[in-house]
Amino acid sequence: MRKIELEIVALSHSITQTHSYAVVLGEVNGLRRLPIVIGGFEAQAIAVALEKMQPSRPLTHDLMKNFMNAFNVELQEVVISNLQEGIFYSKLICSNNDETIEIDSRTSDALALAVRFGCPIYTFENILNSAGILLDDPAGKKSSKPVTPTISEHEKGVEDDLKSMNVDELNTLLQEVLEQEDYIRAIAIRDELNSRKSK
Repeated sequence: MRKIELEIVALSHSITQTHSYAVVLGEVNGLRRLPIVIGGFEAQAIAVALEKMQPSRPLTHDLMKNFMNAFNVELQEVVISNLQEGIFYSKLICSNNDETIEIDSRTSDALALAVRFGCPIYTFENILNSAGILLDDPAGKKSSKPVTPTISEHEKGVEDDLKSMNVDELNTLLQEVLEQEDYIRAIAIRDELNSRKSK
């Protein structure tokens, strides 16, 4: 089966499930999107790596990457290999010298590691056909412009709260959420601070 390359295009609160997030994977040079519901901790792990934030202590996926590097194990690619009853199954394709090994993984963990290693993410046509969404393209052309991953805001109320705070309050709140290791909220605060600097 031909593999289709995907990239992370968005990370947001899940509309369908409370306390869950959705990571949206987009077909590279294509119009299809694959939304996958993941937990809050996994969303945070992906967000930290996407935003190149440096936590004060290594998160679990950072520890895993350090462990793999220490033993010369390279993550070559992630393959979302199966979909059964709404659950995605993935494999980590790893290499150590001349040996290639496939390791089963939860898809959320596989994506968190893929971002850290900078390796490609793949799936198969049948998975995109059954769980993917086709974006409307009024011009009938495929976009060749790369999509920048975005972290969308939790809720409109949270966004409004940040807009009502002054810069000092935002900086104080940013330090508090960083100490609590709530990196997704930290990204939202940082984005609000950056938007004010650019004005």
